[in-house]
Amino acid sequence: MIQNPKRYTITAALPYTNGPIHIGHLAGVYVPSDIYARYLRLQGKDVAFLCGSDEHGVAISMKAKKEGISPQQVIDKYDGIIRKSFVDFGISFDNYSRTSSKIHHETASAFFRKLYDKGDFIEEVTEQLYDAKANQFLADRFVVGTCPKCGNEEAYGDQCEKCGTTLNATDLINPKSTITGDIPVLKATKHWFLPLDRYQDFLSAWILLGHAKDWKTNVLGQVKSWLDDGLKPRAVTRDLDWGIDVPVEGAEGKKLYVWFDAPIGYISATKEWAAREGKDWEPYWKNEDTKLVHFIGKDNIVFHCIIFPAMLKAEGSFILPDNVPANEFLNLEGNKLSTSKNWAVWLHEYLEDFPEKQDVLRYALTANAPETKDNDFTWKDFQSRNNNELAAVFGNFINRIVVLTNKYYDGIVPAPNTFSEVDAATLTELKAYPAVISSSIERYRFREALGELMNVARLGNKYLADEAPWQMIKTDEARVQTQMYVALQIATALRVLCEPFLPFTAYKLDRIFNFSADIQEKLTWKTLANSSDLLEAGHKIGQAEILFEQIEDEAIQKQMDKLATTKIENLDATLNKILIPEQKATIQYEDFAKMDLRVGTILEAQKMPKANKLLILKVDTGIDIRTIVSGIAESFSPESIIGKKVTVLVNLAPRNLRGVESQGMILMANDAQGKLVFVNPDADGVANGEGIN
Repeated sequence: MIQNPKRYTITAALPYTNGPIHIGHLAGVYVPSDIYARYLRLQGKDVAFLCGSDEHGVAISMKAKKEGISPQQVIDKYDGIIRKSFVDFGISFDNYSRTSSKIHHETASAFFRKLYDKGDFIEEVTEQLYDAKANQFLADRFVVGTCPKCGNEEAYGDQCEKCGTTLNATDLINPKSTITGDIPVLKATKHWFLPLDRYQDFLSAWILLGHAKDWKTNVLGQVKSWLDDGLKPRAVTRDLDWGIDVPVEGAEGKKLYVWFDAPIGYISATKEWAAREGKDWEPYWKNEDTKLVHFIGKDNIVFHCIIFPAMLKAEGSFILPDNVPANEFLNLEGNKLSTSKNWAVWLHEYLEDFPEKQDVLRYALTANAPETKDNDFTWKDFQSRNNNELAAVFGNFINRIVVLTNKYYDGIVPAPNTFSEVDAATLTELKAYPAVISSSIERYRFREALGELMNVARLGNKYLADEAPWQMIKTDEARVQTQMYVALQIATALRVLCEPFLPFTAYKLDRIFNFSADIQEKLTWKTLANSSDLLEAGHKIGQAEILFEQIEDEAIQKQMDKLATTKIENLDATLNKILIPEQKATIQYEDFAKMDLRVGTILEAQKMPKANKLLILKVDTGIDIRTIVSGIAESFSPESIIGKKVTVLVNLAPRNLRGVESQGMILMANDAQGKLVFVNPDADGVANGEGIN
């Protein structure tokens, strides 16, 4: 851990430009990183807070294919939405860049080329999954299959979203192309690999010995798991038609793997910012007195703690991250957030539905931040946080002190008289809060820090309630002057302390208290800890405004109704997927002609012992009476199907099921309600044994 850094480079995970930002992204990455950056600026620190759109992921190409547009159209659309959402929400990036920019392509290419020229890559021909129909290798999200770790049947070729395991496409069991649905084949292709195993000892010492005390346990746990398994070379190139060209001969048609290219986006964003501001970018990435901090979600831990540090170490001139405070996942109303299923609260939609309530969402997400475990966002909790905490505690204190100051002194801050023991104790306690909140923020405990901020508001409410100036004014006006002065010092401290968490509220307080730019400049974090005269006597404040309006039940019900509609749509889509499965691979007529389908009649039926789903049937096929085992016991009782005409596949190879040889198959289907029904010829005159063509 760097002591007394000269400057800070803060990065926030680059969002994929295949969709908008939702509350999971905010809670995991962007709100905590913004709190940290704003806090450091209030300390007078030199800060570069950087982010940008990740525009080369396979998800971009998939979105483009699905919508029938080009990848460039996809990234332009969503970069615009994301960029505007961040600005409207008050995320204070010093630079928000794009990995499609010229400066990024040049930076990433130069980084690769330097490692290539140093001989740091392994060049290897390996067999990769290939979709013959699409004439394309299947990288990452272009293939799905069963996760070898947890058995999830919808794992992607780069990661299982159920258990979080990072995968290679060839790791999947029963892989399938997401482009055509076909089963891929293995085909040889040449790629370049970063030999992570060469950095095993270095990474183990750097992380487990150097950062065991200051990195979060969830980060250390995941990193240790990777190190314990033994690091292996990892491809840094892909066979794709979208991305940054691999800048070496013999790499035609190959692109830099997005997880090699994307973190370099932090560096190119710094270059872009420095050029615009007339600064030198290199100290922010190459000086040992710079503190580099990556804010990410837990699904990105391995890339920022193992792969990117290995890249930086291999390059040789860059500093390594001092900390990687990754958060866990945020769920929504008890279910995992899902972009594909639209189970999310989208930031741009929230800003439309709740205008001027950016700080309410910032507060709710920080108060319930998934810092050590997955947490759940609910609309009722959101409403309660606003009404019972922000409005009832913070807003109530500010409103009371402003109203009373205007009522008693025409908005002029009164000069204090003799301080009582209560006054002195209250001001002493107030001076301690900046250090307490600083300690929590600097340990990346933002939820804890927010709680301490609210304790300052509670301190103010308690002071007013105990001192009751509205009663004292009748008997001792001089005492009330001191009471109001002390309360106004607490209110002024709140304005400074709340800015990292509630920036829009801080700006409102500037207006309410009539804080000019000169006053704001004097009100620093350091001032709070060293002075009891934050707001001087004689200063005229403004009129009261409602800081936090009550959120009514109707507004919350509207959001719940929206989620209910999404849930119904997802259920319909799931049922439709079950009832109307995708078309199987194309066959030739000769394949169909081999099937011998005949009319038969069920003569006998009984349950298979110790099997809930199976019935043992005796079926007259017209050519013989045979035994067929059928998995229909949960839908039909044995007695209800005796005498039923059915369609039988009679030339299916016999199969032993629980000791009974099944000599065919009964054809079944699902009706519109999902119930199992027989595919049977009920017309009169159709005899057993007649063929079905």
